[in-house]
Amino acid sequence: MAACFLMVTGAFLLWQGHAADTSGLPAVPAKFAGTGISPTPLLAVSDTIRPPEATPKSREEKRFSRADRNKDGRIEIEELLQPRRKAFAKLDTNGDGKLNFEEWATKTLTKVKDADADGSGWLSPAEYASTAPPPPKRRATCSC
Repeated sequence: MAACFLMVTGAFLLWQGHAADTSGLPAVPAKFAGTGISPTPLLAVSDTIRPPEATPKSREEKRFSRADRNKDGRIEIEELLQPRRKAFAKLDTNGDGKLNFEEWATKTLTKVKDADADGSGWLSPAEYASTAPPPPKRRATCSC
């Protein structure tokens, strides 16, 4: 049985090892004809080709543009603080301009209260397991 397997494998390798008919290949481009220079194989070229990247300047320009909310070409302190003010206002539930511990920890407190199914004031292992964050979404990858 092993000898039969080896014979089949050998025959397959011999069959795959024969050179293919090259008559169907395109002709050498005219710019290389008669010069003795052969075109670079595609595999060798693909190793040197890199996808385009944003230059550090353009990355910085995009960052500046995001911060310049009113698009007047300058960034004022108010433009930088505005997103933080909105986040603060969401946490400051009583609107007094100050955050106490309960306001600051409201998300955690709400999560614990929601998970405490039996209202005991503490979490069992099963209740605590229900507070676990969802697994991260996997981004599709290209197998190109």
